[in-house]
Amino acid sequence: MLRRIDFGDYDLIVTFFTLNKGKISAIAKSAKKSTKRFAGILELFSVLDVVCSIGRGKGLFILQEATLKNAFPNIRSKIIKTAYASYWAELINQWMEEGQKQVQLFHLFRHVLRELDLGHTSEEALSILFQIRFMTIVGLGPNLKQCSICRTEMGKMKETRIKFDLSKGGIICGGCASGVLQKIFLSKGTIKHLLWIQRGDLTRAVRIRFASQALMESLEFLEAFVPYHLGKEPRSLKFLRQIRK
Repeated sequence: MLRRIDFGDYDLIVTFFTLNKGKISAIAKSAKKSTKRFAGILELFSVLDVVCSIGRGKGLFILQEATLKNAFPNIRSKIIKTAYASYWAELINQWMEEGQKQVQLFHLFRHVLRELDLGHTSEEALSILFQIRFMTIVGLGPNLKQCSICRTEMGKMKETRIKFDLSKGGIICGGCASGVLQKIFLSKGTIKHLLWIQRGDLTRAVRIRFASQALMESLEFLEAFVPYHLGKEPRSLKFLRQIRK
């Protein structure tokens, strides 16, 4: 479940990211006073089996049944985990149109939520993994392999810290970097980490260990890159930054 908002005194409007139909919104009638149908299961980030019927309103289903499959309770028990999960959910909700199937993104989101709940991988590393794969899936992945202007391969660049130009969506070699605005610097080691988790096996990518410098560089980079190319800074990202401080 991506989102829930109050509707009237007793109803909820809930947004689900489904495997077969993409993002859908549904009204859960009397959900706030029901003790049988939806009691305690319409929680953010939970995985559910749902049955919906077509409503009369524009694009809004009616939630008839919901069965809890995985509550991920540890996410909601810690504010930092909730903040990260909220950021990921808002990115998906902002980007996705209603009714567009996104199987790869569905499995990515469920995977990082499961790992976040288990707690075996740091929240920061999971967020790096989610953000770079999310952007790659939606066709906006960063170019980290070669200069976005002259196409010099990253491995052939002499600099140890390489400039990344947000407007071009890629790295820039030293010879092309003059006059480039909105620059972010990434070490070659950080770039190699990002390239590996961008395309590598998802299960193995979760186990990658970031050095502290690579972790902070990657977070700073992606939390600037993602909002820039989506055209909006999520409210949940502002909250996440406050929590981290």
